[in-house]
Amino acid sequence: MKDTLLITPPFTQLNTPYPATAYIKGFLNTKNISSFQMDLGIEVILKIFSKTGLEKIFEKEINLQNVSENSQRIFALKYDYIKTIDQVILFLQNRNPTLARQISSMNFLPEASRFNNLDDIEYAFGNMGLQDKAKHLATLYLEDISDYIVENVDADFGFSRYAERIGQSANSFDELYTKLNNEQSFIDEFTLKILNEKLDAVQPKLVCFSVPFPGNLYAAFKCAQFIKLNYPHIKIAMGGGFPNTELRELKDSRVFEFFDFITLDDGELPLELICIAILNSPTLESCTKDRILKRTFILENGEVIYKNNSTKQDYKQAEIGTPDYTDLLLNNYISVIEIANPMHSLWSDGRWNKLTMAHGCYWGKCTFCDISLDYIRLYEPISAKILVDRMEELMAQTGESGFHFVDEAAPPALMREVALEILRRNLVVSWWTNIRFEKSFSKDLCVLLKLSGCIAVSGGLEVASDRLLKLIDKGVSVEQVAKVTRNLTEAGIMVHAYLMYGYPTQTIQETVDSLEMVRQLFEMGILQSGFWHQFAMTAHSPVGKNPEEFGVTPILQDIQFAHNDIDFIDKTGIDHNKFSDGLKKSLFNYMHGVHFELRLQDWFDFKTPKTSIHPDYIHDCLLEEEDFKFKGNSKILFVAKNPICENFTKTKKGNSINLSKLIFHLNTNIVEIELEVERANWLIKSFKTNTLQNSNKLTLQQLKTDFENQFENFELFWFSKPMQSLKENGVILSL
Repeated sequence: MKDTLLITPPFTQLNTPYPATAYIKGFLNTKNISSFQMDLGIEVILKIFSKTGLEKIFEKEINLQNVSENSQRIFALKYDYIKTIDQVILFLQNRNPTLARQISSMNFLPEASRFNNLDDIEYAFGNMGLQDKAKHLATLYLEDISDYIVENVDADFGFSRYAERIGQSANSFDELYTKLNNEQSFIDEFTLKILNEKLDAVQPKLVCFSVPFPGNLYAAFKCAQFIKLNYPHIKIAMGGGFPNTELRELKDSRVFEFFDFITLDDGELPLELICIAILNSPTLESCTKDRILKRTFILENGEVIYKNNSTKQDYKQAEIGTPDYTDLLLNNYISVIEIANPMHSLWSDGRWNKLTMAHGCYWGKCTFCDISLDYIRLYEPISAKILVDRMEELMAQTGESGFHFVDEAAPPALMREVALEILRRNLVVSWWTNIRFEKSFSKDLCVLLKLSGCIAVSGGLEVASDRLLKLIDKGVSVEQVAKVTRNLTEAGIMVHAYLMYGYPTQTIQETVDSLEMVRQLFEMGILQSGFWHQFAMTAHSPVGKNPEEFGVTPILQDIQFAHNDIDFIDKTGIDHNKFSDGLKKSLFNYMHGVHFELRLQDWFDFKTPKTSIHPDYIHDCLLEEEDFKFKGNSKILFVAKNPICENFTKTKKGNSINLSKLIFHLNTNIVEIELEVERANWLIKSFKTNTLQNSNKLTLQQLKTDFENQFENFELFWFSKPMQSLKENGVILSL
């Protein structure tokens, strides 16, 4: 028996749990409130995609004359699907790796329409390893089954969403309410059976649904409806990304036929106050009579009321505890490879512990972003020590050393401190996060991040146009983005760019020019992955709040339920939808290093203007002069360990000089320099005194002072060719 049951409703990711319930459970631990958590989505998926689940799917009667040829083929091969499904799932759970050879043989799995483009597999994935190739084929196999389910069993099914269309900006509750009162769907049967078993086992007093996306909304309501009908004594709350963004103007009282509480923004304190009330009060009426709640909707006298009258302050990030993944079926998640996008593979392949470096966004100005909402507006970083403490706790708890920092934009200064803390503790981790392409990401900082285990970053290039970047208030230029992506790429960190088209006032010429910028970034090899998104106006962004300033006219609706995306008319009158296919097709080719020579017009089936961007624009952005400025407050790090010293005498024109050859063995190369013996000894001593493990933030000025206790003219030494070689190869870092 537990006080609370925390549920992520179907469906989010297949490869790793969405972290919200783990965050909340970690917080509840600090308050001695007992809880059990479950990812209902992965449990439902594993029941459906099993021998028993497929038998039930194929038991559903269909008229073969009225279904697609694809469904006819899958139905004809049903026994092959039933026979292979359990072993394929085990393989995708990394429990049956030897099956990769059978899958890759191309005559083991039944194949339907998803396999039609397999001629392009080598082109799309290159010389992928056997395991990755088999994962991709197994993913296509699952998607074929999914297509069959959608056509013949449940039209709302999707691996990472369920009935998403209903949840997307549903200004009215009517459609969702009608669906909830219809007969149970095929997926509902699996979902509610698992839920019922868990409720009986846990016996909670409060059930909390975390609803991150529109695709989780229907299932959350369906589960809540089931609890109300069968367990009327249990109270039900909803929080998470969807209510935080979409339900801020909630008015429809019918919502509270399903939920007792709906919370907004940071959930820790609102949930604590609800738990205190529920656990101490036998009835809902008594638990809300004092009305001491925080950012919480309730129903009172038949009216939706927003309660925010607790004077207690929200908890600091250092006080909310370490996320707790206990109870989640971590070994049961499945890794899939759907498309040939390097960053997408990080999302869908492998299991990641999720953490946040900082609450909110330190920039908080982008005009398309929901910067008025607390989860972005209220910026609060966590100390590097606490953050790495939490990493170590999660590694011990989950057995996984991979981390995805789910920041709005990770602050460069904090990333540096986290990297140093990881290196001081000699940890072996892999991590990735979202960034802004700040000029702070120098070559040396990027090398440091790589040394600490950073494998990839994603960042918003948005519209690759300096005019529009200024209108967006992005705080970066295309030139700056190019330099940062170059620094990251040269350090060995993969870079993914979020790309945008259709921003207000964007012209066709700017769309074409933006594509040319992207083409050059890929051609220069400083961008490895990207994805085009069409601009969407949201209610809580500067564009949504002041549309007239951005040349758009909103199409306003009566809001009773959800409110986020706003339809609008752009004064340019341009149909930006028509660019979608061409932008995505060109990007797919650029990601694979081909067809850079094609005219941009060739990607579109309608006439477009020629680009006005010079073909060497990005190349010229990367041309830099040597920087020989002395920056005394720079932090100096000595990266290499155990340099080898070989003394020798060099004679030239009858004069002899004693020199030392210093040999630095790095993981992938060797760097050799020659210095006078005394200076070489001083440098070796500096390396031994200031290792990464005992780094005390040595500054360049301090290093100069130490040098000039023995020698003269530190600047001449620091900017000499041997020292430049050490800095260029990452042996010495200046931050």
